[in-house]
Amino acid sequence: MLPNNCIAFAGTELLARGELVEVVRAVKAALDKGSDRSIALLDAATSQPVDINFTGTEEEVLQRIPRAPGRGAGRPKLGVIPREVTLLPRHWEWLAKQPGGASVALRKLVEHASRDAREADMMREARDAAYRFMHELMGDAAGFEEASRALFASDGERFQGLVADWPGDVRAHLLELAGPAFGSGQAPSS
Repeated sequence: MLPNNCIAFAGTELLARGELVEVVRAVKAALDKGSDRSIALLDAATSQPVDINFTGTEEEVLQRIPRAPGRGAGRPKLGVIPREVTLLPRHWEWLAKQPGGASVALRKLVEHASRDAREADMMREARDAAYRFMHELMGDAAGFEEASRALFASDGERFQGLVADWPGDVRAHLLELAGPAFGSGQAPSS
């Protein structure tokens, strides 16, 4: 599924940021003008590339954007999605003895684990998004390797210093993405 919030860069300059359709329009306009810079279209939060076929008119491009799929099996009012879980027999035996059955016990276990790991997960997701972004736009830049090491070492101050001379649009978005990677009170600012 495509993200709703996207960001596009033409080279190292911010081209557009916002809802997918608006960013796609901006990218299409830049391509139609014959932009000689490479254009990166990314999920603004995760930095995952967004794959859009830009051939044809703007209308044709927009019509090809996939729409969100409908709901499948499960309990749609609760947002429950059925999937396969593979466990050892002793795990199934333990789950069968739990009040409410296996589904309730698994949901409780996942809730507790996700609550306990929330900050670590946020830090990891922010670090990964920042790394994907800087690799995409600045992978060949001077200081990329050192900035990557500082990012993965959770050294926010060093990281900020290493990217200080990078292009402003790139640096601003990178610091926004990376902020949570450095934990509470250590986030770099632009």
